[in-house]
Amino acid sequence: MIRILVTPDPIDVATEVARVEVEGAGGIASFIGRVRADDGVSTLELEHYPGMTEAALEAVARTAAARWSLAAVTIVHRVGPMGPGERIVLVATAAAHRQAALDACAYCIDRLKTDAPFWKREVTPEGTRWVEVRAADAQRATDWA
Repeated sequence: MIRILVTPDPIDVATEVARVEVEGAGGIASFIGRVRADDGVSTLELEHYPGMTEAALEAVARTAAARWSLAAVTIVHRVGPMGPGERIVLVATAAAHRQAALDACAYCIDRLKTDAPFWKREVTPEGTRWVEVRAADAQRATDWA
């Protein structure tokens, strides 16, 4: 089972993780990304290209599901304005064994950071700035190849 959701709504972690707790899955792994208040960020705004974003996330999930024989994978990503502490992304994976679930979860978050078309803008007291892909994120994504 693969579930992809791009939404402006808050992420209900308990509900989403419960969805991946399927029969035969002995290992469940999850990652939650939150808005940091680094450098005085008061708001993080995410934009995306509907249809293309979901397709990119689906491709990441399908690759993970095949590579680690996942029973389930969920990726929920927020868009729109968010404040410090709010959840931006949830990745949850389920596999027969814990290591596969953990590795698949790490893969999904590393790949979506570079593969999914999201545009991030930070609002600070000094103004607004676009956020570029960090070199470390790009390197982690390529390390999975």
